[in-house]
Amino acid sequence: MKKILALVLALCMIFALAACGQKAAPAAAKTKIGMVTDVGGVNDKSFNQTSWEGLQALAAEDSSFEVKYLESKTDADYQTNINTFIDEGYDLVICVGYMLADATRQAAEANPDQKFAIIDDSSCADLPNVACLMFAQEQASYLVGLVAGAVTQSKTVGYVQGMVSDSMNLFGIGFITGVLEQCPGATVLQYNANNFGDIAGGNTAAKDMITKGADVIYQAAGGTGIGVMNACDEEGIWGIGVDTDQAVVLGNDHIITSAMKRVDIASQDISKAVKAGTYTAGVHMYDLSNGGVDLAPTKTHIPEDVLKLVEAAKADIIAGKKTVPTTTAECPTFTLG
Repeated sequence: MKKILALVLALCMIFALAACGQKAAPAAAKTKIGMVTDVGGVNDKSFNQTSWEGLQALAAEDSSFEVKYLESKTDADYQTNINTFIDEGYDLVICVGYMLADATRQAAEANPDQKFAIIDDSSCADLPNVACLMFAQEQASYLVGLVAGAVTQSKTVGYVQGMVSDSMNLFGIGFITGVLEQCPGATVLQYNANNFGDIAGGNTAAKDMITKGADVIYQAAGGTGIGVMNACDEEGIWGIGVDTDQAVVLGNDHIITSAMKRVDIASQDISKAVKAGTYTAGVHMYDLSNGGVDLAPTKTHIPEDVLKLVEAAKADIIAGKKTVPTTTAECPTFTLG
């Protein structure tokens, strides 16, 4: 009996140890991605929102990612929000927009082991821990400029820009180049809103252009651009959106197209690289050739002959047969720069 009891106890211990071994497997660590918006906010229907939607989609697809955003109400919030993610041990901090460049540089230099990414700025490309996610926005803007030049009846179109900077100016340079190639002699009304979050101001600027004869208006102005698109809808003229397919996002039937900038894909790419251990600093360029910019999928209102024109121009750019200007010297009719 003693031998049987000892055997039973031994077997119980073996099973208990096996069960403990099965429970002891630790949970896999998550890759934590933090995103800091500019003052346009996460619901700007533009590049902040698109960046965040990209991260949300990534986390939904791969549960090993944990994503979070912090919204900046004023410029003073940039540094605070970045530092919050650093203090909380996030693997990557994505700063959305060139307005965060100074705050990003300061944080990156003070925290050399922390990985950063910044959208639409290359001034931090010299730092070994900052990936600069850049876009050939002049290419997409050129394509929508061709559309505007083809459909305008008044030969007067408008362009509203959120702020003046080397990066933002590319939108206007590309757009005006496309308009004038397709409609020589056209007038392009231009306005610098100096604000990415002024819906009312964007609405007023657009209506002023409409009174001056504009029948197509393109905006690259973040949240301010919502007001521009609303004015186009209210006045029954064509609007051209930016960054995402704004005809869908805004539910606006007077948006003929949008210049897509795939900040969602760029945010996903750099996040995946951090998880895979393949993160690299420096400039990461997104253009027509790799799908980083393009015309929006919604093409219902674009005439078939104009679509063919745009597709031919796109093919020429990708093949290197056509180069879109990137400087004010190449596009002297762009006056905001």
